[in-house]
Amino acid sequence: MAHKPRKEMIAETRAKLIAAARHAFATQGYAEASMDDFTGQAGLTRGALYHHFGDKKGLLQAVIAEIDAEMSDRLCAISSRAKTAWQGFVDENIAYIEMALEPEIRRIMLLDGPAVLGDPSNWPNQNACLRSMTASVQKLIDEGTIRDVDAEATARLVNGATLSAALWIAGAEDPEAASKRATEAFLVMVSGLLKETVPA
Repeated sequence: MAHKPRKEMIAETRAKLIAAARHAFATQGYAEASMDDFTGQAGLTRGALYHHFGDKKGLLQAVIAEIDAEMSDRLCAISSRAKTAWQGFVDENIAYIEMALEPEIRRIMLLDGPAVLGDPSNWPNQNACLRSMTASVQKLIDEGTIRDVDAEATARLVNGATLSAALWIAGAEDPEAASKRATEAFLVMVSGLLKETVPA
């Protein structure tokens, strides 16, 4: 039987560790998840974890990057289904806020992630997110849907509002109620950007 190329073996090892850690972080939480448990589950050694990710924190960063990429794909799909760019912009932001209700995202991205890695607005993925949102805002300005505002400043404000809402929902005693309140308030807030009334 032919040996797999080294590059393929490395990718498989990383994927196994990320999958096992993701499951453990989602079900037990970062603090309770044992490195021995998820290396054992992946059929690998602690040495493999240290080699590929440095430590448990490095593995959490890799898990967060994977979940973030999946969230981004889902949000792009949601906005692309909208009939107008404005509706896509609104739908995408509301969907992000509502994702805070999903157990895995709530636990890993919004509770444990910030506790271990610090302020999410400083995470590496935020730069791509802000670039994408700035482009969306600029498109809405160019087509005459929203006021002639500073696109980057507006993107940062909207991004900050949705992130803050998601963190609030994740830590709320009643996440469902918090999500409903956040969504309603967000819709009122962003409607102030419109040049004139656009069907929501």
